[in-house]
Amino acid sequence: MPSTHAWIHLHVVFSTKGRLPLIGHEWRGRLHSFLGEALRRSGVLPLAIGGVEDHVHLLFALRPNQRIADIVRDIKAHSSHWIRETLGVSSFGWQDGYGVFTVSPEHDQVLRKYIEDQEAHHRQRPYQAEYVALLKQHAIGHDSNRLW
Repeated sequence: MPSTHAWIHLHVVFSTKGRLPLIGHEWRGRLHSFLGEALRRSGVLPLAIGGVEDHVHLLFALRPNQRIADIVRDIKAHSSHWIRETLGVSSFGWQDGYGVFTVSPEHDQVLRKYIEDQEAHHRQRPYQAEYVALLKQHAIGHDSNRLW
């Protein structure tokens, strides 16, 4: 085959260090825009970005020659620096780990809406329950004592 064809849409979730509510409502939209631009600079296509005070969800299209770990490391580092330097939240940091889940074409639009509606969603379900449900939905084994 003379060319490569791929559908690699990924749902990435990561939280603030200690799951502290550090992402201010007044600048959350700016953070989501910054994350989208950071993804573009990394060469990936952002599709949806959302979150609440203690975590973010990213949906993006990855190219076959890119590494998930590199992309996530870079956007976490750049956004932490931006939040501390530009917004003056000196105590800000992301937790070391993250969750990454593949997204099939038939679930792409549903996931986009889910990410965009994070604030409404989290009025009914806390982050910890949401994350454990994602792990179970994707049949990812985990040690509950090591999640947080």
